[in-house]
Amino acid sequence: MFIVDTQIHVWQEETPDRPWVPGARERIRLNGHREEAFSYQEALRLMDEGGVDRALIVPPSWEGDRNDYALEACEKHPGRFGVMIRIPQNKPEEGAALMREAAANPFVKGTRLTFHRPQDRNWMIDGTADWYWPLAEELGLVTMVHAPIWKAELGAIAARHPGLKLVIDHMGIMARCVDDAIGYWVKETADLHVHPNIHVKVSALPGYSTQPFPNLNLAKYVREMVDAMGPQRCFWGTDLTRLMGHGLTYADTVAQFTEHFGFTEEELEWIMGRGISECLGWPVPAAAEPAR
Repeated sequence: MFIVDTQIHVWQEETPDRPWVPGARERIRLNGHREEAFSYQEALRLMDEGGVDRALIVPPSWEGDRNDYALEACEKHPGRFGVMIRIPQNKPEEGAALMREAAANPFVKGTRLTFHRPQDRNWMIDGTADWYWPLAEELGLVTMVHAPIWKAELGAIAARHPGLKLVIDHMGIMARCVDDAIGYWVKETADLHVHPNIHVKVSALPGYSTQPFPNLNLAKYVREMVDAMGPQRCFWGTDLTRLMGHGLTYADTVAQFTEHFGFTEEELEWIMGRGISECLGWPVPAAAEPAR
């Protein structure tokens, strides 16, 4: 099975030449990420150990709108990493120039926008990000979105821009919701299945459960999402550095889906790698194609 992780962060230590945004270290602790740097070399080693073929790097918010380290990883290991670049959402001219440049870069597989922090929470509804959606549609840039409270608004954007592929992070769950409290957020996201250009990352699951691994109390919510969206539009992912505090390995997070959640082999083929690869237009190598 060809396996693609739809979200990891890699970053370097904070230095005077590479400062983090104010308050970033506190947010790292609050969200459960490890604090020390996580290099792409370490990520690659863990991927090899866990049988993960590719990973999409989502540059972390604590470094601001930097993409340089993620792009370096892609340049060094083009078959293993792709990047969903950060865009300065409140700077249309700078953002548009970056998007046009990114659309011609084979290492860039799309973008990732966030609307969940105090500084960017309202940018989807106050006009700040209105410039982004038509340009992303024009350029064919797949867009990952973390916006738990703006589901109806995401649906409206998908309807206005049918050529724009949107991928909702972490099943649309609000941060720090756990166990059955995620059900409300999952249903909101699943209801967006009527928009064929909306996809979902069924990702970072151990962080949403207080039960021991394999977090079987969450299986019904993942099943609800897959049944609504179809396995072709549901993409596995880890947000790996958030899971290290749970004592989990890559092999554990793979096994959660492949051994414990009750999916068929055909469903797993889509969820674990084929779906995101087709969504991004990043073909699975011929040698990894299953026999038909």
